[in-house]
Amino acid sequence: MSPSSELLVERAARLPAAVALHARPAGSLVRAAATYAADVFVSANGQRANAKSILDVLALGAEGGTELAIDASGEDAVAAAEHLAALIPELA
Repeated sequence: MSPSSELLVERAARLPAAVALHARPAGSLVRAAATYAADVFVSANGQRANAKSILDVLALGAEGGTELAIDASGEDAVAAAEHLAALIPELA
């Protein structure tokens, strides 16, 4: 990464075993991501989605127990990545 590159913050979190990333938990994740100015993405199963787009997040098809990767860049990236990584295990 060159000195002029934006900071990229990465965190990992696992979905609860009984919780797939369907409409309600995905909506919670998207609403939380939307509160940040950072560009935020979530990855699972080799796919990457804009964490601020419900359709993108739903398209991941993440099942319960799936390991998710959160990456954020830009203003408040650290706060965004840490908040979302903490939120994921609490989704219901």
